[in-house]
Amino acid sequence: MNQLIALYLSALRQVSWQDPAEFTFPSVNSEKWVKEQGSLSRLLSRYCEGLTVDLLHNKMVRAEKLNSQEIELLNQEACLLRKVVLKGDGEAWVLGRTLIPFSSMEDQQHDLSQQGEIPLGLTVFSAENVKRDALQVGWAETPEGKMLARRSRLWMNHKPMLVAELFLPTAPMYTKESRDDC
Repeated sequence: MNQLIALYLSALRQVSWQDPAEFTFPSVNSEKWVKEQGSLSRLLSRYCEGLTVDLLHNKMVRAEKLNSQEIELLNQEACLLRKVVLKGDGEAWVLGRTLIPFSSMEDQQHDLSQQGEIPLGLTVFSAENVKRDALQVGWAETPEGKMLARRSRLWMNHKPMLVAELFLPTAPMYTKESRDDC
């Protein structure tokens, strides 16, 4: 993992999360992206020829490694910690950090621990029963300036996971017009 990615991950862990209703978004377009209720992977794929994943980390972490907010949104149990960079046409767009409790991986249609370089959103949002709640937003202070981040709890077949995403400087939310026609 390169040093810049490590700094992004650190910045993502230090975001002061806020309710979207109390957050001042820099643009209507950025607000639409951050509040997206469906698969971010599917939304990103509309802006490129090829969406790929660089898998940075995919290992179990002990319950003691979770912070109080993570425990409050999930439970205090061992989790799979997945860290990825989503890339559009080779350009790094989103850094993702997902905590999937061990109990959330049991009795699922897909083995999320073997997701590899497949975008998690494509798998999660292909399940029959999926919803997103506990959406929070904030600014990540990075060496390249402030970047938007969001964190939400995804429920897949009534089992939670916590997904935090940092929108990197070249993400379409900053550089492309909204594609409402897609």
